[in-house]
Amino acid sequence: MRKLIGYVGTRDLQDVREEDIRALDVINIAFGHVVDGCIVWDGSGKKEALKRLREKNPDLKILLSVGGWSAGGFSLASRTEEGRKKMALTGLELVQEYGLDGIDIDWEYPGTSIAGIDSDPSDGENFILLLAALREALGGWSDGKMVTIAAGGDSYFTLQTDMGKAAEYLDYVQLMTYDLQGGFQKVTGHHAALYHSRCNLIDACGHKCTQNFHQAGVPMEKLILGVPFYSRKWEGVQPGSANGLGMEAQTVGGYGPDYTELTANYIDKNGFVRHWDDQAGVPWLYDGNTFISYEDEESLANKVKYVQENGMGGIMYWEYRSDGTHTLTEYLRRKLDAEE
Repeated sequence: MRKLIGYVGTRDLQDVREEDIRALDVINIAFGHVVDGCIVWDGSGKKEALKRLREKNPDLKILLSVGGWSAGGFSLASRTEEGRKKMALTGLELVQEYGLDGIDIDWEYPGTSIAGIDSDPSDGENFILLLAALREALGGWSDGKMVTIAAGGDSYFTLQTDMGKAAEYLDYVQLMTYDLQGGFQKVTGHHAALYHSRCNLIDACGHKCTQNFHQAGVPMEKLILGVPFYSRKWEGVQPGSANGLGMEAQTVGGYGPDYTELTANYIDKNGFVRHWDDQAGVPWLYDGNTFISYEDEESLANKVKYVQENGMGGIMYWEYRSDGTHTLTEYLRRKLDAEE
């Protein structure tokens, strides 16, 4: 059965609906961090929430995700055997204290300081050694504890790391196949395209990412396709024949409305018209000035089909609180089950 994995913020653990708890296979708690070489997480007051999750779905796996965008500490802590062991053992302590099922590493990204974090040319090698230390600390493969990662959705990640070697220590690799365009570009485009299309100037897409990681040595069944429950938005878009797609804007594609806001105020509302890119397999919105790249049920269905047809391990999304309509988690579950 293909996995459905959702990132849930620490503050939102008690708010996950019973139907969604049953629909999910894995919850990644966002986030723990690396502080003074230790993995830390403020789980105060969350044991009752974790207990409820277990009661509603005894098969649910709950992992602590460590890191996230602009969260540093990984590079320095992983440079020595002592540092890697310290990280791994403090991670194990949290797993034991809170009855968790493992650790998810969200180092964004080994070998680069683009997010304002420390980095070093040795990061790629130390990344692998850190995963090995975590696997050993959590009991190898015999104790059922999990070690997973979230990985950047373009070739920069596979260029910096030996993903074939990393896969030997990982239950699966979650591909962040979103934010592929936007934060650094003033040209509008799809931030979570499944395929590249002729109107999208940047070729980063889910298919390219999947193939990169597979060719780097990760088995298809260990690859998880990531989808966003939020959008990216460009403003001051120059008018053109493509309804705003592939056009220069006055802003970069910053973080836009989440799915809650999109359904309430944007999709075919308030002057925004929904368009569909049949090649890329995703929609966008445009009102003559503002361009919004987002995900909806039609594009999610395409991605579930892609996962099934390519023998991938499942779907991951960021993040639970971005869907106040409470429809997308159950929708993904139904589509994943129907495609089996």
